[in-house]
Amino acid sequence: MQLGPSELILNEEGRIYHLNLLPEEIAETIILVGDPQRVSRVSQHFDSLEITQHKREFITHTGCLKNKRITVLSTGIGTDNIDIVLNELDALVNIDLRKRTLKRDKKKLTIVRIGTSGAIQPDIPVDSLLISEYAMGFDNLLYYYQSENIRFPAIEKAFFEHSQWGAHNSQPYVVKCDKDLRLHFLDEDVINGFTGSNVGFYGPQGRHLRLPAKDPLLHEKLISFSFDQRKLTNLEMETSAIYGLAAMMGHKALSLNAIIANRVTREFSTDPAKTVDRLIEWTLQKLMTL
Repeated sequence: MQLGPSELILNEEGRIYHLNLLPEEIAETIILVGDPQRVSRVSQHFDSLEITQHKREFITHTGCLKNKRITVLSTGIGTDNIDIVLNELDALVNIDLRKRTLKRDKKKLTIVRIGTSGAIQPDIPVDSLLISEYAMGFDNLLYYYQSENIRFPAIEKAFFEHSQWGAHNSQPYVVKCDKDLRLHFLDEDVINGFTGSNVGFYGPQGRHLRLPAKDPLLHEKLISFSFDQRKLTNLEMETSAIYGLAAMMGHKALSLNAIIANRVTREFSTDPAKTVDRLIEWTLQKLMTL
């Protein structure tokens, strides 16, 4: 089957539309960051830099570190952006862009998110590092795909009942990281977490400035939920979509979080940039031995 121009959108140079990339410009190891300014904070550690591309919030640097080729790409904020990024990355390696047909032999990307996050359990210290083993998505992105085989319905059902989730809200879904990546990155100084990916930063995460809350108990419901002695540990806005889409496409994905705030103790890091840089350096070290 040939994909039409309105489905697989390319620019006049044959580059994938949003990311503005050609297949040869990405590595099979990809670091995702939300903040476009964080791309250079990662790539400054490379020994060489071969590709720099920029379109909208999507900045891409591809280079080498100790003979390992790595791409670092900014996604912007939100699971809607992740839908664009993951689909277009997959297209770059698993679709023949010239013929507009699927390749017979599929490539498996290794995708690692380096992001910031806020803890929602009081015992998680500010400036700590956290691996997202599971992720709960509060958006509805995965319901547009045949995602039943990669979700965890028992956890979804337990949360729905615990929270008395409103029928007007998107039903939360639960997905998991790649187990081999998690084992490789797991460290005694790193927290193993269950991350919530929200559809917004304020109301959806229980923050309210001037607008009143629809559910004043939302934050307490998130904090108090537990399944098989596993609690939600932190909130951010991308991990669930990365895990869900990567699993359906056959890629490996892991989300690493710099905890720069604790919502329960109301602490915020005095030097969040230092914590993020520590996470970047640690991630690159781990990738070198992958």
